[in-house]
Amino acid sequence: MRECRIFIQNLLNMQEELRHFALKLTADHERANDLLQETSLKALDNEAKYTPDTNFKGWIFTIMRNIFINDYRKAVRDQTFADTTEGLYYLSRPSDMAYESTELAYDVKEIHRIMRELPNAYRIPFSMHLHGFKYREIADRLDLPIGTVKSRIFFTRQHLRRLLKDFR
Repeated sequence: MRECRIFIQNLLNMQEELRHFALKLTADHERANDLLQETSLKALDNEAKYTPDTNFKGWIFTIMRNIFINDYRKAVRDQTFADTTEGLYYLSRPSDMAYESTELAYDVKEIHRIMRELPNAYRIPFSMHLHGFKYREIADRLDLPIGTVKSRIFFTRQHLRRLLKDFR
């Protein structure tokens, strides 16, 4: 019973820090409050999985970060549109912005071409970072020091900025 009260007190003490972290992740007050509430509920549901005398702050922040990443991935999946109409009506209809979409398609192809030309040592960590992996996760999966991962991602960003400076 005492451990339960300590757990709840720790959770209550972290609310303000969690609110700031949620706001940093979402950049929106309402979404931040929703994320904070969802994190608190998940922490309470998983109280039995928390080991006393371990880093509570790290544990709770990881829960929040994972909820945010999962929600982001779900939102991306939900935005995918599959045209199941007869004759692919939506995909076949003419667009008023045909020129812009063609130009955009060219830009995307050019970016993909540049990305494919990068050495694997730089392309893979950068791609993983773009897909939501944190530096530590990338370092663990690629068996690299975290500093190496950070510098490769930084240098890839710089390289892409130089190559893509003429794009909009």
